[in-house]
Amino acid sequence: MKMSIMIELKNKWVLITGASSGFGAAAALKFAKLNSNLILGARRLDRLKNVAKQAMDTGAPEAFAFYLDVSSTTSVNEFVINLKDKTDRIDVLINNAGGAHGLDPIKEGIDSDWENMIQSNVLGLLRMTRAILPFMPHNAGATIINVGSVAGHTAYEGGAVYCGCKAAVRQISKALRLELCGTGIRVCELDPGMAETEFSIVRFKGDIARAQKVYEGVQPLTADDIAETMVWIATRPNHVCIDEILIKPTDQAEIYKVYRRMNQK
Repeated sequence: MKMSIMIELKNKWVLITGASSGFGAAAALKFAKLNSNLILGARRLDRLKNVAKQAMDTGAPEAFAFYLDVSSTTSVNEFVINLKDKTDRIDVLINNAGGAHGLDPIKEGIDSDWENMIQSNVLGLLRMTRAILPFMPHNAGATIINVGSVAGHTAYEGGAVYCGCKAAVRQISKALRLELCGTGIRVCELDPGMAETEFSIVRFKGDIARAQKVYEGVQPLTADDIAETMVWIATRPNHVCIDEILIKPTDQAEIYKVYRRMNQK
């Protein structure tokens, strides 16, 4: 029986946005263990440089950290200039930068929160994809992983803009897959449910106590869970495209249906 061969990522180039923490940082270390070269982008450059150092210690032959604000076309263009100094090829692009800001109903919404979410989750993904596509080889199993959310599948009160952004990621991914059909570039959407990262701290603007209540009594996904899934997607055989994965903790049947182990010793 003929066996399908997984893609070998040793010495391949993996680009991760939003890599200073959470899913992005965890992914950097997982791909480093496969001896991939890394290009890492984020706004918190000190933290990003630390992730790059950890990646080198873990097994990445090269790991470069460059400032990146995906909400700015100028920043994306400068990032690409830095990228060109290091490589002319990107084999895996992980569009991970994004996040939620606030949990206000539409009638109480704040323009800056809405604009930040749309810029980072939607326009940022588009800017990065447009900028990096010329670096991606054709017919070689190259992979784009767009990080969406369960929120792109189910709306909830106070999440109108974030849910809309992640629904946009779904449609952008579908359209891009159509546009790239025949190039060999796979477009994959990864939609996590409840995962304990800095997500809720950012959403609640530094209110750690409120953020912790989101995960109270629940065993959520971890950043490592999502990073392992990214590696699995990127290492499928060349002819296999994982169009979409919706991944939730067992305790979460739906956004609003969560089992909590309250007051258990």
